[in-house]
Amino acid sequence: MIRYDDISFRYANAADKTVKDVSLSVQKGKCILLTGKSGCGKTTITRFINGLIPNFYAGEIQGNVILENKNISEMDMDKISQKIGSVFQNPKTQFFNTDTTSEIAFGLENLSIEPNLIKSIVDNTYKDLKIEKLRDRNIFELSGGEKQKIAFASIYAMNPDVYVLDEPSSNLDCKSIDDIKNIIKILKEKNKTIIISEHRTYYLMDLVDEVLYMDSGKITKRFSREEFKQISEKERCTMGIRAINLHNIYPKKNEFSVSSQSILSVRHVKAGYKKRIVLKDISFEAKEGECIAILGENGSGKSTLSRVLCGLHRECAGEILFKNKKAKDKERLNSSYLVMQDVNYQLFAETVEKESSFGLQNISKEAVEEVLKSLGLLEFKKQHPNTLSGGQKQRLVIATSILSNKSIYLFDEPTSGQDYKSMIQVSNIVNYLCKQGKLIFVVTHDYEFLCNTCTRAIFIKNGQVALDAELSTPNGISKIRDFFIERC
Repeated sequence: MIRYDDISFRYANAADKTVKDVSLSVQKGKCILLTGKSGCGKTTITRFINGLIPNFYAGEIQGNVILENKNISEMDMDKISQKIGSVFQNPKTQFFNTDTTSEIAFGLENLSIEPNLIKSIVDNTYKDLKIEKLRDRNIFELSGGEKQKIAFASIYAMNPDVYVLDEPSSNLDCKSIDDIKNIIKILKEKNKTIIISEHRTYYLMDLVDEVLYMDSGKITKRFSREEFKQISEKERCTMGIRAINLHNIYPKKNEFSVSSQSILSVRHVKAGYKKRIVLKDISFEAKEGECIAILGENGSGKSTLSRVLCGLHRECAGEILFKNKKAKDKERLNSSYLVMQDVNYQLFAETVEKESSFGLQNISKEAVEEVLKSLGLLEFKKQHPNTLSGGQKQRLVIATSILSNKSIYLFDEPTSGQDYKSMIQVSNIVNYLCKQGKLIFVVTHDYEFLCNTCTRAIFIKNGQVALDAELSTPNGISKIRDFFIERC
């Protein structure tokens, strides 16, 4: 159904080719997984299928991509969109409306489908994807994971023959990942062709027909599903592949001590958006040297809590004390650094090197290069930040946060789009900050990262702290495994 004939591609103004001599055939009804280290070319491969290359991303192309005996580069975008549905890693880049129902209906309206039929299709989409609670919501008020669900729903409603999914699990909680898994299963039963670019592989192990491993722009290894499952732990880590089975992972023992004194006190905090209350009554204490995971389902208020803690969310009540003194919004802003879920909001400079010290004073070149090297970014220091992959952009903003030398760091989904090696690099950086006595908060759905990094976990449910567990204790380990493993 889809065929790559010796494809190579170099983005405009890029020094090297991102994809090199790729030949590939995808049969109708097959589910193909593209995996490999961050920046290996997975996303670029998917951009040929949906026509973004060359219609949106310009560059030097060699070879052809064929869809049902037609060269995709010669097809009109409206014809491609009826055959190919894409869910991007950053869902907001594919939104056209301000409310969820209009967004799901948008593609159908562009096909001039009769209004009553559109309503029926949209209703069935909400039902099939189990997202009724997102009906008629303001898109700008959705969490990152909820936006991802709406992006998927807008494509599902179009009923294309081919689904192209770029990191579909990156911002989703375990329950939502399971929902996506079930939807992919339904698509397979409908004989849809599915191509997934993904770092998290565990949830796909019962679904994929073939795994293609990419390295430096080439497909270097091919596995059947069973062959992929048999990869040794050592080989998996060397290849930069995330955990295939979460049941084998446990929180590791911390190699650093945590202060006995609280540096931050959160007392009866309430917060929301206009009339919608998100956080009802949040209270906890936090100490220097702790790395605290903030857990909860999509839309539970995790990102809102992180914005409250660093002074960015003003619509809140309650008290926050920093070093035993009541800290106003501005004081918290001066003492903390937030790495946002969508790091594109935090990229401003012309090169990676300049970005890492943007807005900071008296930062030496040596310090910049040391941090970039620790995060695997030194070789890209002269590149523009927007030429990086999603995972590389995330690590770049983390590099800037480290050089800011704040007391409190808040990372919102810092490992979405990260391969195993990159995840370990971020984990090592967080552990380093903890050893320096910094207080770290991590909003995450990533159990593998949590086990490598966090000392404690706070679970938000119904606007309150439903669970506060020390990960160094058997009881804490048991609770956190129950929370993740039962849902994964």
